[in-house]
Amino acid sequence: MADTAATEKAALRQRLRTERDAHVAALPDRIRALLFRRPPAPLLALVPEGAVIGLYHAAPAEAPAGGYARHFAEAGHQLALPRIAARGAAMAFAIHTDPFDASDLVPGPYGIAQPAPDAPAVTPDLLFVPLVGFTANGQRLGQGGGHYDRWLAAHPNVPAIGLAWDAQLVAALPIEQHDRPLTAVVTPTRFYGPFA
Repeated sequence: MADTAATEKAALRQRLRTERDAHVAALPDRIRALLFRRPPAPLLALVPEGAVIGLYHAAPAEAPAGGYARHFAEAGHQLALPRIAARGAAMAFAIHTDPFDASDLVPGPYGIAQPAPDAPAVTPDLLFVPLVGFTANGQRLGQGGGHYDRWLAAHPNVPAIGLAWDAQLVAALPIEQHDRPLTAVVTPTRFYGPFA
């Protein structure tokens, strides 16, 4: 059964990436620049005062998290980004001090910008996660490496918020035992959740 779900996920990932890429490519630059600038009020209600906010440095076509990083930094929150020491290593989080110019980031082993090795480690109180697909009840399909799944399994009390394009919504996803539903999902037009 797990092999069937994994095979279905791989095929779905490929299709959803293609659809996401086409969706993002069709957005005019001026429109794309206006999206994901400020978290919606229902999301802000989920953010504890003084919380360390975990975000991600978006890969091409992923929902951008930079606007949220700047918003939370200006609101006085400490920021954290994923850091992976080497391919296959566990994901951890480290302090991100410059969401405006990303001057504190270096290329990681997968080509994604991450905090430098000397940036202090920290555990986010709330985490924004990238995704390939999601359902209206908070199921998430990730990139397939399992980094976020493993991190969230080790930190079950940390709320996980998905950022997504509307085109990434699917009716259902194949679910495996390790999959953890999101607390909420934010798209340019809608807020899904919070889910119990």
